[in-house]
Amino acid sequence: MAEDDTPNPFTRPGFIAGAVVVAALIVTAIILTVLNLNRGSEATPPTPTPTSTASSGPTPSQTPSGPTDSTSICGLKGEKMAGTVSTAPDATWQFQDVYAYPSSPVFGPGETATEGYRYCFQHSPEGSLFAAANMTIALFGDVETRAALLDYALTDGTYRDALLSQVGETTGSDVRASIAGFRVLSYDGDTARVDVAFRATTQGKVANGSAVFDLVWSEGDWKINSNIAEPFRLAQLPDTSGYVNWRQE
Repeated sequence: MAEDDTPNPFTRPGFIAGAVVVAALIVTAIILTVLNLNRGSEATPPTPTPTSTASSGPTPSQTPSGPTDSTSICGLKGEKMAGTVSTAPDATWQFQDVYAYPSSPVFGPGETATEGYRYCFQHSPEGSLFAAANMTIALFGDVETRAALLDYALTDGTYRDALLSQVGETTGSDVRASIAGFRVLSYDGDTARVDVAFRATTQGKVANGSAVFDLVWSEGDWKINSNIAEPFRLAQLPDTSGYVNWRQE
């Protein structure tokens, strides 16, 4: 296939409509625009743009590269190298515009950047969960906040430049989104895979979604593993059964 004919996975439809209700499709379309992840499971991974850390050698490992200092960048204590999260951790729900995000003096975020995104999370399963939840909400923010977050959070990996180039458009002002639940799929201290369920509404219509993050502990914080072609993935959910309920009351 000629290069010009290769479908761009960032612009392909992420879902087949089928018999899905119109309301859910409206919200899903907005969510996909926000995260710019409208790709199906059959999508070809993005062609990596060469970076200073990329090489022409074998396929890169999906493990983190660079410093993995266990010391928190902002001094959060309580490092855990194993475990999971099976019950909803205590959280104070704060707001980024109209989007509620979880915060904890123990698990983070410990800092907020001038661009508005939050960072510095505990080196623990709970810390990786709070990181993924905060990243989910930050990705619903304005384009400047999303770009700044990804610039900070993406590791120096093969797909970093390709992912940075797909920031997306500005969110519609009538969209509301909130965290609904979670699943910590894996955790070994160096890496974590976290599935965050969320609910989005617009014009009185509701849809459920899931954002799955592949995280690595790098330079004193949880980062997004850009040695993976799709380190954060979006899916529509019929409901949030199977997730640990975790939401603003």
